[in-house]
Amino acid sequence: MDVTTWYLEQTSRSDLLPAKPPAIEVDIVRAEVVSPEFSRFLNTAVGGDWHWTERLPWTWRQWADWLERGVETWVAYHRGTPAGYVELVPGDDASVEISCFGLLPWAIGKGIGGHLLETGAARAWDLAERQPEREPTRRVWLHTCSLDSPVALANYRARGFRVFDTKLNAPGDEYEGPAPGPWPGAGPRTPDA
Repeated sequence: MDVTTWYLEQTSRSDLLPAKPPAIEVDIVRAEVVSPEFSRFLNTAVGGDWHWTERLPWTWRQWADWLERGVETWVAYHRGTPAGYVELVPGDDASVEISCFGLLPWAIGKGIGGHLLETGAARAWDLAERQPEREPTRRVWLHTCSLDSPVALANYRARGFRVFDTKLNAPGDEYEGPAPGPWPGAGPRTPDA
């Protein structure tokens, strides 16, 4: 199956456009304790239906190494329950990548996505305030693909991200068939499941 990947960026904090408030109460909190278990949970719970398979074989040590390099995880909660997350990865070139962003299935359609993305991008722009060893952010970027949510690209654009590159690739077998779902053997969730 061919997959289109779009690379998007903001090159100024003023590029960030506000979102409407979510339809339900949401608190967005930084996960300040390095927790491979929690990060793996978020990655599979959000990405299982969208072919996020790259990290599935990671060991606990690989997760810990990834997080310990200054990665920030910001989690949206509704009444104490995770609704989604955004993962920020600082680069050596004063850039910050939004490497993961998404919602758990129950939270989709409640107006949380735009709010979470706005907050995550704002935290990417002020990351050096929390990590003073880093240069101030000069660029925030991300990528999405045609396997992601059908509203992902529109949400990124609505928050002020601009496409700077597009690639069409023919991936290997990892994209054949349905998405793996949130845990081994689960399969993709459907609205009826």
